Parts: sequence; structure tokens; C-alpha cells
Amino acid sequence: MLKKNDVIEVEIVDLSHDGAGIAKAEGLVFFVENALPSEKILMRVLKVNKKIGFGKVEEFLRTSDQRNENLDMAYLRTGIADLGHLSYPSQLAFKRKQVKDSLYKIAGLSNVEVSPTLGMERPLGYRNKAQVPVRRVNGQLETGFFRKNSHDLLPIEDFYIQDPVIDQVILFTRDLLRRFDLKPYDEQEKTGLIRNLVVRRGHYSGEIMVILVTTRSKIFRVEQLIERLVEAFPAIESIMQNINDQNTNTIFGKDWQTLHGRDYITDRMLNNDFQIAAPAFYQVNTEMAEKLYQTAIDFSELAADDVVLDAYSGIGTIGLSVAKQVKQVYGVEVIPEAVENSQKNAEINGITNTHYVCDSAENAMANWSKQDIKPDVILVDPPRKGLTESFIESSVSMEPKKIIYISCNPATMARDIKLYQELGYKLKKVQPVDLFPQTHHVETVALLSKLDVDKHIDVEIKLDELDLTSAESKASYAQIKEYILEKFDLKVSTLYIAQIKKKCGIVLREHYNKSKKEKQVIPQCTPEKEEAIMDALRHFKMI
Repeated sequence: MLKKNDVIEVEIVDLSHDGAGIAKAEGLVFFVENALPSEKILMRVLKVNKKIGFGKVEEFLRTSDQRNENLDMAYLRTGIADLGHLSYPSQLAFKRKQVKDSLYKIAGLSNVEVSPTLGMERPLGYRNKAQVPVRRVNGQLETGFFRKNSHDLLPIEDFYIQDPVIDQVILFTRDLLRRFDLKPYDEQEKTGLIRNLVVRRGHYSGEIMVILVTTRSKIFRVEQLIERLVEAFPAIESIMQNINDQNTNTIFGKDWQTLHGRDYITDRMLNNDFQIAAPAFYQVNTEMAEKLYQTAIDFSELAADDVVLDAYSGIGTIGLSVAKQVKQVYGVEVIPEAVENSQKNAEINGITNTHYVCDSAENAMANWSKQDIKPDVILVDPPRKGLTESFIESSVSMEPKKIIYISCNPATMARDIKLYQELGYKLKKVQPVDLFPQTHHVETVALLSKLDVDKHIDVEIKLDELDLTSAESKASYAQIKEYILEKFDLKVSTLYIAQIKKKCGIVLREHYNKSKKEKQVIPQCTPEKEEAIMDALRHFKMI
């Protein structure tokens, strides 16, 4: 039985989703940092649980020909470049495999073609935003990055994947903070002033924003600090202060102050100009974000009379990029400053056919569904946690021809695609895009289509041949749910409604997709809810 500090010889057989080497020994699966497939190592056991363990490399007995020998190990220890020890072509292959594995293991899809990952020509120095903690190390104020799974700061001067100009701004600001004797934050004692330093730089504009995250509003000699910064970096257009006095890991607090210039910087993406506020979401790799969004636009195959919904719209980057090609764009974003940016960005670019609201995506979708808005295409770009079931149900009830899913997490994307397939949408295309070279993260664009184009044929039907009595009143899923909740005080899912509609012969989709997993269990509607749904269908004269 293996125990802590045992040293054994193992071979690495695979990589985990976060880039750790996988080895098997004595019935256990071990995860080993800085180890690649095909490598043989002497592994020291760090921890053992019932089925898994963790180890570290004591000695390499055989190394992979795909290993990057020149990587500074600080980038692995902090997670800045947790895949940087793997050659770049192999990184791209790994990310494609991650997407394929998630679709198979979670969504049960084994026959979906996942295209090769789109990569960068020069996959370094690409990040347009840096967020670095400020702490005291060996008696001196330092900037750097926390070691993995800790708040132990490792001082770093070259961040490897960040815009080199951003690195210069960080180091210059660090030296000013030292010179003015401004105290770094101490997490244990809850003392000190400077918690974090955040720097943004426009990829095309070169404009710079510096954000000082502090525990209180007063900064000693702040005017001199600003003067020195702007003198050294004339491209600085904005210096902001964020006040965060809470005991939290969240970087930003609620209060903002503009110390110099504007409260935003500008940049360009897909031929549109954008204002970017301090707290607003903006993709950190502009070059690859343009490829990501262009892929989504290409998948959409937009027409001039299309209506598009843009969920999790940020500052409007993708919605405004398609606005000139379509009839109307509706967008929703939960961050107020980002919504203000979206509205201003539309004005800057002379776009008049967009409507942005500040709300949760779930609420906005439900409201638009009640307003009987009928989008042709829905674009979703959710955070890592993916979509909620209520959002998916609302989007399905609107019956768009296409849903374009932009994901930063293959696992939650696969989970959501599984539900979309159960509700009648088929996965047609999948394109991974490498927005985060040297790390295990990957973005993916997926096309879900309501229409099975492989089985679709055009036919001519004369209206006098149709019996329209059962179709004269067609309620949406949202209307059916609202009726059932009000009359029976029951909540029913879109899946249950679809099951009963199919049972009644209303919905007969040839492309209704079932999981390829043999033991997959699809929830079945209870008799009580079935009767409530039947009552609703009768109420709306659908049966």
C-alpha cells in the first residue's frame, strides 16, 4: 500500500483537463505536475486518497520529445503557464481532445467532428489585461503571482504571456509604491493599503488603464504617483482607484474613483471601436477573440432580416459586430458599466438597431419570450459555470433557427448541449479556439441547429390543403409554464412539455436527439404534471 513520501517509478499515460500528468500505480490514479505523456519518472507520493493520489517528479528517467525545456518553472508553480512545458502544436491537439472528450463523456456524443484548434503564430505576450496581487515578501513590497492553491506570493517581473508593456507598467508602479512607502496588504493582519494592481492596454489603440485596488480611499502622495506614472507612460489615459475593504478573494469592491483622465480606455475589434470600462468584461486576447467571434458569425450565416439575441453581451463586442448585417440585435449583460459601454459603443459606431438591457440573462430571456420576440439566432457567451436550465428552456421556447454557443469551459458546454439536444436542437459544428496559449484553458464555438439540414427538403403546400384548426393557437413554452404555475401551482420543465407534446402528436422531430450512452436515463414526466400540461394544451387549443 503506497503512502506519503514513497518514491516509485511510473510512466505518464495522459494529461488531466488542467494539464497534470496522469500515472497509474497499485490501482490508484496519480496526478503529477510537470509531467507529460510517454515520460518515465521517479515519483514521490505527496498524498493518497481511496482512488486517487498526488505526486511530484523526483527525477526524469525519460522525457517527451514534446517537452519545452526552456520554460521557467515559476510559470508552472503559479499556474501562469500551466501547459507551457508542452510544445505549442501539442497544446493545440490537447485542447481539441479536451473538447471531444467532454462531448463524449458528458453529452454522449461520439460522432461529432471537432475541428483542429485555431492557434496563434506567436503564442506569447498576448494578454491585454493583468491582475496582480501586491504583498510584502522578505520585508519588501512585491508584485507577482500566488503559488498554486495558496496565497503565497512568488515575485515575478516577466509574466511571459502578458503584453510586455503591461509588465513594464507593473514594475514601474511597484517601484513607485516602494519609493512612496505605501504599505502592501497583509491578509493575516488585515492591514496595509495596496491590495492589487490591475493594468489594461488596448491591443490596437495602445491606450493604458491603471487600477489601484486599495483598502481605503486615501492614498498618500497620490498626485505625485499619478504624475510620475503619466510622465513615464504617456499612453496612460485612465488611472482608477477601486476600494475593497472586505475580507474576500474577490479583487474589486463596489466603490470606484477616477484619479486621472477617463474612466475607460478604447480599442478596436472586428472594425468597430469600443469603450472599455474598468470592471467590464473584454476578452484578454484580442487577436484570437477576433477569430473566435468571426467563427461565431460565420456559423450564424446571418441574413438581412434576421433578429439576433446576444446573451452575456459584455460591452457589445459580438452583438455590434453583427448589427450591420441584420435587422435587430437584443443584448443582455449583468454589469451596469458594461451595458453603458454597449450603448455608447453603438453610438460611436453609428449603429441604431441594437437594444441592450442590464439584467440577468435568465430574466431577460424570460421577458423577451413573453414579449413574443422571435430571434433567428441566439448567441450565448456565458461564464465558466455555463447556462442555467431556465435559460436553456427560455431560449428553446423562442424557437430560433440557430444557437451559437461560445464557451470557456468544455465540461459545462457539453452539459448544456446535452439538454439542448434533448429539447430538439442538433449539434452541427464545433471549433476550438486557443485564446489562452500556454494554459489548459480553451474557448469553443458550437453551432446548434433546430433544423436537420441533412433531412430537409423544400416542398410546396397549398393553404387550402391544410387543416389549421389545431395550429391556430400556438402557445410558447413560457406561456404554457406560466399557465400551469398559475392554475396548478406546479413548475414543469421544457423537457416535460416536449414529451407530452410529442405524445399528443404535436411535436414530431426526426432530429430529436437521444444520448448515445446505453445507460442514459432521461427524466420522465410525472402523471400529475402530465395532466397539468394536457390541460394547458387544451386551454391553448393545441389538442
